[in-house]
Amino acid sequence: MSRIINAFARHWLWAVVLIYGMFVWLPFLAPVLMEAGYVQSAERIYFIYRFFCHQLPQRSYFLFGDQLMYDLSTIQAAFEQTTNPMILRRFVGTEAMGWKVAWSDRMISFYGGIWLFLLIWLLLPRRPRFSFVTFLMLGTPMVIDGFTHMISDMLSGIGSGFRHDNAWLATLTNHAFSASFYVGDGVGSFNFWLRIITGLLFSLGVVWWAVPLITRTLTPHYADYDPRAHSRFTRR
Repeated sequence: MSRIINAFARHWLWAVVLIYGMFVWLPFLAPVLMEAGYVQSAERIYFIYRFFCHQLPQRSYFLFGDQLMYDLSTIQAAFEQTTNPMILRRFVGTEAMGWKVAWSDRMISFYGGIWLFLLIWLLLPRRPRFSFVTFLMLGTPMVIDGFTHMISDMLSGIGSGFRHDNAWLATLTNHAFSASFYVGDGVGSFNFWLRIITGLLFSLGVVWWAVPLITRTLTPHYADYDPRAHSRFTRR
């Protein structure tokens, strides 16, 4: 048991990368299963991950279809004319549109970013260490982005509101970008890029603050532990 504890203290992060990686990338299996005809297995994945993600289709990626993402009007035309998030989240796609990944784009950038930065941290020869203040600074943009989306959806409904048309941003930038950049959640839009960037920043802060802290906690107790020196049955 002592050897197992000692080995875990030295290599626990590789175990985390493996186990957590399965959790992160399993949602990509759902559209693969749908495409292969294993509908019930795919539905189980969608159901489980609804506890971790809103799975709104207009903010999710689709595989095996014509586009990576679809706007709300296209989804409503293929599914149901509703803006109710509890109904919209049930839409997983069609044969023509492809099948939805069981993560939203924000969750892919956040959860996937944690897995990516864990792997990078393991492979770096000199491992960085962030303070708690730096962690808070990196996490704040995603909190603000998610909170303002929630307020916009609550006040004006999904598909409208100040975080849908981003008219305030168009005014601030003097309409320097195309209309598609400001409106909606599609690939290349302001909301799309902001969710990816803020998710990655938060995940970077989580890994480079929490992992060194956990490592420092484990190392003094187990890293230099010699089970032979503590055995009651050591030969004299």
